[in-house]
Amino acid sequence: MVLGLYFSREYEAAIEAAQHIIRSFPEFPLPYRWLAAALGQLGRIEEAKRALEKAMEIAPGVFDMYVRERPPWMRSEDHAHMLEGLRKAGMPEE
Repeated sequence: MVLGLYFSREYEAAIEAAQHIIRSFPEFPLPYRWLAAALGQLGRIEEAKRALEKAMEIAPGVFDMYVRERPPWMRSEDHAHMLEGLRKAGMPEE
């Protein structure tokens, strides 16, 4: 759900959906990544940085595997859109 909202550029709704998942599953890293990207797209940089740090802290290997490398199931334009939001959130280049 969060991915669909993010890729539809419904960033506020993506933020709400990610926060809902995080409340139920606080140690699951994926919603933090999408939260950071959506917040980054909206220019909410401090919040985005905190979410990004949490995503990287919980599962650094998973973050690298699904962010730095494009997963085979993700379209290249969607991967670029995700990276754009994460870079706005403060993701280091490497």
